[in-house]
Amino acid sequence: MDTTDIFLSAGDPSGDNAAARLVESLRQIKPECQIFGLGGNRLRKLGQHQLARPQDLAVLGFWEVAKRARFFTGLLSSCAREIEQKRPAAIILVDYPGFNLRLAKKIKHLSIPIIYYITPQVWAWGRKRVKDIRKLVDLSLVILPFEKPFFESHDINTEFVGHYLVEDIPNEYIASPVPDSTPPSLALLPGSRPQEIERMFAPMLEAARIFGKKYQMKVVVAAIKDVVDYESYLGGYADMDVTLSYDNSRRVVFDSTLVLTASGTATLETAIIGRPMVVIYKTGFLTYQIARRLVKLDKIALVNLVLDQKVVPELIQRQASPRRIADALEKLYTDSAYYQSVKAMLNHVPQLLGGEGASQRAARLIADRYLK
Repeated sequence: MDTTDIFLSAGDPSGDNAAARLVESLRQIKPECQIFGLGGNRLRKLGQHQLARPQDLAVLGFWEVAKRARFFTGLLSSCAREIEQKRPAAIILVDYPGFNLRLAKKIKHLSIPIIYYITPQVWAWGRKRVKDIRKLVDLSLVILPFEKPFFESHDINTEFVGHYLVEDIPNEYIASPVPDSTPPSLALLPGSRPQEIERMFAPMLEAARIFGKKYQMKVVVAAIKDVVDYESYLGGYADMDVTLSYDNSRRVVFDSTLVLTASGTATLETAIIGRPMVVIYKTGFLTYQIARRLVKLDKIALVNLVLDQKVVPELIQRQASPRRIADALEKLYTDSAYYQSVKAMLNHVPQLLGGEGASQRAARLIADRYLK
């Protein structure tokens, strides 16, 4: 196939981040490489021709996706048409399994190599999808160390390339000492999607009020521009020292003493930087009822899964009440031995995630095998 064009589908902010680093590495090997498909702002800045607006893609939860079924059905068809017309050298799917696996089924007959980068977390849920991945995907590139043996045990061609976050986070932040700041800082990371923020920001703020006033904590919110109106949540918190810091989450974590974060990629970012944290997860009732029947793990935070033990506290659904969150923060903050033991365990995470060079390793595998 005489082309270096690539169709790339990354439907959420963390996927956009990982995919952008992969594209940058691919262009070091194949400067002429052009991309089209789905992505966010980082891929758009790299020249991706995008078939949908990024804000239309970031939908979280079974019910929330179901409500927009018509949009996603139409998008599947338009992506398949573009792929059939342009005949790219490869298809790169990045996370976003509900959409990406359906797309793979629609275009498999075209015999274009399909690479899955950041393969779906079927080890946690949806193990029925393992057969689909084995049938549809030519190469699975995984970013968590325990994923390679899992996928290989199901006869899926798999390479562990390491986690892109280790190279994406500044070196001076990685496993860094906790700052000796006065007043100490509590970082709030309420998520990157509107639905996450709407469910978690209010209980986070209330917990921060309970905990922060007791220990004279400065509260800094890692906010994202143009996602929600954060200011509207702060109306009842005039008595608190709260700062909104936009599009600077890693600096917020780096400057913090303690972190309260939504579950997800942010737990790994916080762990790589080396800050003890409390993790919360709240979703819609229907989504939670479905998820609790599918998920077979006793841990939900990625940092705890990588460390293979519940190192940082997790509070899920009803457990994630302001009082319980505040109690978990207080226990972590006031018990020095506990705090230091958590910090020491987190300092191992960067190496467990493969160290630096994940994007370069992934790009080299793709280029050598599919971009001749």
